[in-house]
Amino acid sequence: MGAMNKLRENTGVILWILVLSFGIIWTLQDSNVFDAMNQPSQNVAMVNGESISNQEYQNAVEQQRRRFQQQMEGEMTGRMQEMMREQAYNQLVESTLLKQEMKRLGISVTDAEIEEMVYGETPDPFIRKRFSDSTGRVNYQLINNLAQNEKYKQQWLQVEEMLKQKRRQQKMGTLVQSTIFVSEADIKDYYWRQNASASVDYVALRYASVPNDSISVSESDLRSYYDNNKEDFKRKKTLTLDYVTLPKTPTDEDTAAVFRNLERNRDAFATAQDDSLFLARNSSRRSLSEAYQTPVQMEEAVADSVFADPTPGRIAGPVAAGDLAHLVKIRDTQPAETEYVHTSHILLQADGRDASLRQRLTSIRDSIESGAATFDEMARRHSEDQSASSGGDLGWRERGTMADGFEDAAFSASEGSIVGPVRSEFGYHLIRVHQRAARAVQVADLAFSLEPGQATLTDKQNTLEDVAFYAGEDRSFAEEAKSRGLTVQELQAEADQQTLPGLGQSRAFPSFMEEAQTGDMSDVVELDDKFVLLRVSDVKPEGHRPFEDVRSQIRPQVELQKKKAVQTRRMQRALEQNNFEQLPQVVDTEMRSQSDVTFSTETVPGVGRDPIFSGTVFGLNEGEISEVMEGDNAAFVVRLNALQEPSELTDAKRRQIRRQLRKRRQKEVSSQWIAALKEDATIEDQRREGQ
Repeated sequence: MGAMNKLRENTGVILWILVLSFGIIWTLQDSNVFDAMNQPSQNVAMVNGESISNQEYQNAVEQQRRRFQQQMEGEMTGRMQEMMREQAYNQLVESTLLKQEMKRLGISVTDAEIEEMVYGETPDPFIRKRFSDSTGRVNYQLINNLAQNEKYKQQWLQVEEMLKQKRRQQKMGTLVQSTIFVSEADIKDYYWRQNASASVDYVALRYASVPNDSISVSESDLRSYYDNNKEDFKRKKTLTLDYVTLPKTPTDEDTAAVFRNLERNRDAFATAQDDSLFLARNSSRRSLSEAYQTPVQMEEAVADSVFADPTPGRIAGPVAAGDLAHLVKIRDTQPAETEYVHTSHILLQADGRDASLRQRLTSIRDSIESGAATFDEMARRHSEDQSASSGGDLGWRERGTMADGFEDAAFSASEGSIVGPVRSEFGYHLIRVHQRAARAVQVADLAFSLEPGQATLTDKQNTLEDVAFYAGEDRSFAEEAKSRGLTVQELQAEADQQTLPGLGQSRAFPSFMEEAQTGDMSDVVELDDKFVLLRVSDVKPEGHRPFEDVRSQIRPQVELQKKKAVQTRRMQRALEQNNFEQLPQVVDTEMRSQSDVTFSTETVPGVGRDPIFSGTVFGLNEGEISEVMEGDNAAFVVRLNALQEPSELTDAKRRQIRRQLRKRRQKEVSSQWIAALKEDATIEDQRREGQ
């Protein structure tokens, strides 16, 4: 009884949370909860003169964010956030269009219908889920208390409004779906197309077999093709963009801050009784694994830190590896199945014995051991393999995976020593042995992201903003970028492109480019992994691409047309003067056979990928020979030898196909209907950057 009283006391709060979290966008649009609604300066869109407020938009974005957190783990990237905002915006626009269409069609919901959704024999699922007691039955007393209590009246009206919009949506959906009809003929045709097969003989002449020097392409041919296919060369507004970027990489200070954060957890980590719970509570990027790992199964830096002293209970690190910083607790060890060694080397390549190379490596070793140079320096300067760029580092390797000679020397040497020159099949090596290991470890890995701090991000953004500001004064874009150590790159893009090659995707790109002119600079655009500043160096207006710009693209098409004509005429003349069986000899090719040709057959030998082939086959009667067909890749003649009809259509299969077709058409109709509403609507996107 006490629990019920407490529930009633807090019902207003609970109900308010439920209304917001239920996710019915129409409720949010129609409610009077948002004070900022219909203020033009706070709108994100106008749809046929009806506003969508920024508050509605932010609430829809928040719903998307919560849904993401419920369904996925990890942090949202900037790209994910951009997609989430775009999805929320589109949902609001579409829901507004649907509301307007329902009003136009006179779709309404009566009070009696709302009452039926609450008190009827089959209450709405929302009512059943949110207001049921322990027996699963709806607690109507609680509902009545809410409806009649002045304190919670406004919240209950919100529930009613939600149910009203839900019912209107159901009615609208029923109206749209009532236009969908799947006939018996549709079912039979679908079944036949999916299951019928054919065996055929055919003769094909591929266009590619016509030599290029056997056809001629004149300037007139090229221009004629251009004039007849001008729409193929239609061009949207196209911009040439200069751009500079700054990656979102952490600074040394950022890394040090993460290390300090890990250090603050060292003592608590060491004494934690439940490592899995500790990692979870501290939001570790690595969860607990019970597996025993060898050095080659870890990041190199982590393995170095752990296997320097793999004593159970020791805390290794902090150490950076990739985009994570690690503090590793060694929980247990066991003997590994083999031995492991971490080495670096300096390689002088040789096919056989070479005393001069051996002497050269000996001199290099003397320089290292005397302190005149480090091993890393000498490897970068002298080593003749890809490891030179990393100071000769070969990482951890297990016994049995290295060249003879090299492996024996590496596993025979003590840790920290330099051995060699050693000869292998690749040449002569000077080997530095960093560490060796013969055990596998079970660890708990407290891993934090190595991310730039807010100060770093602000500094990078300010740097690009300074480039934009000063490049607009006395210095050119390139000069200002160079003075700050930035490299200017170039790309071309159409004005409506959201994804730019080499950069990524952002709504900010088309927002800038659609109105930009030569010399304009964008605001600094923030992407998942970088900041970007764009400058327009050239603009080509919307229209048709000039003939000279597409000449090189036209020529292959004209050549193909001429080759098609050659092979088609050749096949037609042969068929006019000979029967089908004689065709291969006359046109100097082979008769081909193909069984199990279906409507879904994609590739046919000698013809290639060509839907015309299967379409032609199933348009023939058994024994019938086609005309000469001009396919995408070859001219061909085909004879249908036998048609394998599908087995009898069962009632169960008929019902299954009907459901499939109906579901497919429902999606098509809904998509087409929304697209048609958008096309006929006047939609103004008033979002500012960052909304």
